[in-house]
Amino acid sequence: MQKIIIIKYGELTTKKDNIGLFLSVLKTNLENVLKNEDVNITFDKGRMFIEPNKDNYEKILDKVKKVFGIHEINIAYKIDNDYEILKEELIKLVKDKEFKTFKVETKRSNKKFFKNSMEISKELGAVVLTNLENKKVLVNNPDLLINVEIRLDAFYIYFDKIAGSGGYPVGTLGKGLLMLSGGIDSPVAGYLACKRGVKLEALYFESPPHTSLEAKNKVKKLAEILSEYNGNIKLHVINFTEIQEAIYKNIPNEYLITIMRRMMYRIGELISKHNRCKIIINGESIGQVASQTLTSMNAINSVVSIPVIRPVACFDKLEIIDIANKINTFETSILPYEDCCTIFVPKHPVINPQVDKCIEYEKLIPYEELIRKAIKNQEIININSDSNQEFNELL
Repeated sequence: MQKIIIIKYGELTTKKDNIGLFLSVLKTNLENVLKNEDVNITFDKGRMFIEPNKDNYEKILDKVKKVFGIHEINIAYKIDNDYEILKEELIKLVKDKEFKTFKVETKRSNKKFFKNSMEISKELGAVVLTNLENKKVLVNNPDLLINVEIRLDAFYIYFDKIAGSGGYPVGTLGKGLLMLSGGIDSPVAGYLACKRGVKLEALYFESPPHTSLEAKNKVKKLAEILSEYNGNIKLHVINFTEIQEAIYKNIPNEYLITIMRRMMYRIGELISKHNRCKIIINGESIGQVASQTLTSMNAINSVVSIPVIRPVACFDKLEIIDIANKINTFETSILPYEDCCTIFVPKHPVINPQVDKCIEYEKLIPYEELIRKAIKNQEIININSDSNQEFNELL
């Protein structure tokens, strides 16, 4: 009997002809997160199997639970393809468990096996009743649910079901550029994009001396947390000072935020195209601030041709905070270091900006030249989950 981990796919099973690609990427993603854990990973269209070569199951589970494309995780016991041995091992596994009621559920992917699922469940239930005292079968809500799988290569028994992260394996739907600020919303947007199979790169705008090194390190830490779900993240850091100061000096006060966001989108599109990112991703939520009204979004969006995805657009703030807590970004996001979007904020920003006015005002600054300079001088930082200690010390 061998203790292993079974991965169930869930939504991936709907892919049919394309499932091979999705499963291959899922296997690669698992191998990447478990590269230091000494495991062997195999799969077929129904299941993926992780076989650890040492007793490090808890550490493996902590990492596997953050891998998208997984519906359910089971600690299972692999048993030789012998029905009598299955009965013997079943008793060994359940005899020390505390339960009064139980149920056996069988799945038989090996249709050539000489008994059907119902017959197997009844027989194994009888084995438990015969060998253990004071036990009773209960169909609904038993104390112990015994799961048995009859597969071509072996039999499997497992008890507890651990929820996976769901979604699609990261990378199966291409790359996207996340506009990563130091706030609560954008890391959550990045997490949700990852869940739909998008591989992230990230874009951060700094404005020294108006923004601090601590604000930049905070964003690095947020990127490091997201890398636990995404894998390595390339973080593009743009010095936005000259552009932001030119806007502040030349643009009517109420249009500062609108013009600033249009500049950020232009830069985002250029970096996306250069790095083969198919979409821009941001943390805008409808109506949350002046730049996130529908009219504002339309005015800002009009400067780019690339799709802009807003995963949290229809979430309220409390829903976003719940996810931020779940993925462990909230405490970092609320550190009190200002980013580009929180400095030079006008008292009364326009909530229904007009595109023709934006175009007129933008003629007052040499923004194309400034954008080229900012992109040319960008800083690129490669971030992964191993950066954890470094960023913790900087904050």
